[in-house]
Amino acid sequence: MKVLVTGFEPFGGERINPSWEAVSRLPEEIEGAEIVKRRLPVTFRGVRELLPKLIVEERPDVVILTGQAGGRPNITVERVAINVMDSTMPDNEGFAPEDEPVFEGAPAAYFATLPIKAIVKALRKANIPAGISNTAGTYVCNAAMFTALHTIAVAGMETRAGFIHVPFSHEQALEKPRPSMALETIARAIEVAVRTSLEV
Repeated sequence: MKVLVTGFEPFGGERINPSWEAVSRLPEEIEGAEIVKRRLPVTFRGVRELLPKLIVEERPDVVILTGQAGGRPNITVERVAINVMDSTMPDNEGFAPEDEPVFEGAPAAYFATLPIKAIVKALRKANIPAGISNTAGTYVCNAAMFTALHTIAVAGMETRAGFIHVPFSHEQALEKPRPSMALETIARAIEVAVRTSLEV
């Protein structure tokens, strides 16, 4: 068994991105499954080019993408990705698309194929605040989730995939009065999500 887990580089003037900081702390193996950890660029072009290559080359059984959702107070497991790129904030290459599809001719949306409710239940059982989110936004996080699910669908793979948003870390919240979570807790949450995805 193999699990691909990704986090993002910093963006929006931040010095760190808690998604990658947490992913990088994961063990190399969970429940006997190899954990492949990769950092993604916060660029629409980058995720659309890199993720399909990663998924096809690694052929993981599970893909868990993670990203920062500054302002959210808990771990949020995304239900759906939509085929739209729309942002007033440029990505790390300065690109700010408006009402553009992630992929021309692709479906309007894909639902996560991870056991999202079981993940939330397991997180809460572990005393980690968590919930289901019904919007991954229209920025790079949504584009990454859509790209992963579209790649898997087109390739006819049985890989299960989805996206988890994490709050700011405490380090980031030192400079802004926003909800935050310890990196150790975020890393533990991602590990719980991996374990649940392998078990359920």
